[in-house]
Amino acid sequence: MKCPFCGATSNHIRVIDTREVADGIRRRRECDQCEQRFTTYERVASVNLLVIKRDGRREEFDREKLVKSMRIACSKRPVSSAAIEAAAQEIEAKLYALGKSEVNWVKVGEMVMDHLQDIDDVAYVRFASVYRRFRDVDSIAEEIQQLQARRRREEELKNQLQLPISEE
Repeated sequence: MKCPFCGATSNHIRVIDTREVADGIRRRRECDQCEQRFTTYERVASVNLLVIKRDGRREEFDREKLVKSMRIACSKRPVSSAAIEAAAQEIEAKLYALGKSEVNWVKVGEMVMDHLQDIDDVAYVRFASVYRRFRDVDSIAEEIQQLQARRRREEELKNQLQLPISEE
């Protein structure tokens, strides 16, 4: 372990707080040389999962790349880091739960869009515009209309009264 600020080695770094998080351990550390604090995360190394890209290349699944793409879509939006991390964790868990060694980029993109749709509409449209390669404003407008129609359907379903079922 090296300090990300001054490069001091692990014998100059001490752990000041350790907490369990959903998928590992979070440690708060402090460097004795520069007195800066930083956070590290420990997670169980999982089996390699390959993502089949658009051009057919295979690339190892990178959780940080997933989080980064979601952060870009959510930038300057009222979306917490915790919400992005939770979505990324759930997506990663679902991908590994598929039990496959390879997954198509389409599956990953659709999972991200499903989560962003629940988190923030603008972030969803931003991500969709890159993921689906919208070519013009009409494509974006169509996606927004579909999103609004889904929201209306969800609201209608939520507002419907449940009829009692009689068992005669």
